Amino acid sequence: MAQKTVLLIGASRGLGFAMAEEYLKRGVQVIATGRENSREALSALAARYPALLHVDAVDITQPDEVDALRSRLGTTRVDVLFVNAGVKNDDSETAADVSTEEFVRVMVTNALSPIRVIERLKNCVKPGGTIAVMSSGQGSLTNNTNGQYDVYRSSKAALNMFMRSFAARQGDAPETLLLMAPGWVRTDMGGPDARLTIEESIPALIDTLTASEGRTGLHYLDYLGREVPW
Repeated sequence: MAQKTVLLIGASRGLGFAMAEEYLKRGVQVIATGRENSREALSALAARYPALLHVDAVDITQPDEVDALRSRLGTTRVDVLFVNAGVKNDDSETAADVSTEEFVRVMVTNALSPIRVIERLKNCVKPGGTIAVMSSGQGSLTNNTNGQYDVYRSSKAALNMFMRSFAARQGDAPETLLLMAPGWVRTDMGGPDARLTIEESIPALIDTLTASEGRTGLHYLDYLGREVPW
């Protein structure tokens, strides 16, 4: 069988970096990106896996950088395109008191930029491949019963809606489309009180991605493969 190739957008730290490392442990070819000045850990990882890992630079909030990445990829085709992006505002802020600038930053990073990347790079995915994005269980309208973190929640709900629109525009295309919820994980963003370790979340998430290959249409899943309510 031909070796699988995964394009990971936003893999310089946290969950994205853990995904790159896990795929490499499994012998998968990985193209991993980070912002220009935040790729030190990826470069060190590439030294450990020189035959499997290629590191590139892109800031997904800058459309010209996304266009440049698409040009560099050329005729490269991948089995999986996974877009990982996430920032949050202060946990205590609500929509009533967050600044407009901070709201825009969160929305552009978490919702607008990932879908723009997918639109720009979708033709790099082999027919029948997988296009996936890191969402969150907090993007579920159904599960919002406490009203907390509403700016972050709204950004992930917007991402989910963008992906639903993207899926509708694809019609009967053979690709698998996934919104992945990794759980509350102990990272710089998730914080030290999070329920899951990276080791508990990411290998299972990749197992779910792999098990979902060939399952057409859009699916909103958690790291264990369970459907998340919209």
